[in-house]
Amino acid sequence: MIKLPKPSIVINFKVYEEAEGAKALNITKMCAAVSKDSGVAIAVCPPAPELGIIARSIKIPVLAQNADPFPAGASTGWMTPSVIKGAGAFGTLINHTEHKSTDDTISKAIKMCGELNLLTIVCADSVEAAVRIAKFRPDIIAVEPPELIGGNVSVTDADPYIVKNTVTSVKKESRDISVLCGAGIKTGKDVKAALELGADGVLLASGIIRADDPKGALLDLIQYL
Repeated sequence: MIKLPKPSIVINFKVYEEAEGAKALNITKMCAAVSKDSGVAIAVCPPAPELGIIARSIKIPVLAQNADPFPAGASTGWMTPSVIKGAGAFGTLINHTEHKSTDDTISKAIKMCGELNLLTIVCADSVEAAVRIAKFRPDIIAVEPPELIGGNVSVTDADPYIVKNTVTSVKKESRDISVLCGAGIKTGKDVKAALELGADGVLLASGIIRADDPKGALLDLIQYL
């Protein structure tokens, strides 16, 4: 299985206005500089149009925001694993709550990405979904209660048991699968709490991308690592 160093900070740029065009590369350069100076593993998921230029320009792991299980060829509009690999990306998110997939699609995408040595981070909205997804053997599962995504209350405060129970349940299925948590993560205390609950890192978006001072927010986020 493909690994990210632990603990890992994975930043999803989504398609926020703050990450459009050249702004996505600027944010990634900031993330790379903070990672180099601090030694903390930071990965980024830029918008699809910027994936290739960022992946070929930056040394930290760069991931696509989604992968569709279609082969190279006549697949207009789909984000295929081979296109992701060709762009120079390290891996991909799959099944984010804003881009849901069926179990069959998830399974096929994981298999195709694995064949190309692409890291897979598959999102799950519950412990039950995480256990089901774990059977497909992704590299990482990120548990994110959808009602907390983009909010100001961290999952580690609102529902710490979903983090702890996901870690326990996924590790029973396979100790090789890492577990991240997300939704409302914004501060270093949130990250510290996530690690204390057993998570291997965090997945977040607006806490960095929409912050008034993204670098300051990132430095705060990693202060206990």
